[in-house]
Amino acid sequence: MITLQRAHVEEMYAHAREAEPEECCGLMGGAREAVQSVYRLRNVARDAFSAYEAAPEDLFDAQRQMRVRGEQLLGIYHSHPRSGDPVPSETDVRLAYYPSAIYFIIGLEGVEPILRAFRIRESARLWERVAYTIGE
Repeated sequence: MITLQRAHVEEMYAHAREAEPEECCGLMGGAREAVQSVYRLRNVARDAFSAYEAAPEDLFDAQRQMRVRGEQLLGIYHSHPRSGDPVPSETDVRLAYYPSAIYFIIGLEGVEPILRAFRIRESARLWERVAYTIGE
């Protein structure tokens, strides 16, 4: 089970709120299923209101920082600004290129953001919810 710290969750929520009404995106690096770092990425999708595509230079920079820190890619996050019940869209499933990563989606429609985690199998076009924990 993947573990995040409260500060990581707050960082992702802040990123999602700042990007609203567009979707945000980022990576989570760490070791042994414990997130150690959150990497904000710029969303350069043509329609950033309903999709995300990480800026290639941001993606490469984040991956380079992970290697320097001895981290592995544990998670990928993005937001669904108009959803109170975030689940992977067809596009999210089709573009899930990292099968070992946990995909986190932040729903912003309600009073408080909602964070859900999923394992996505792009090849089978399937997704399932995944449990996670939040430490202090």
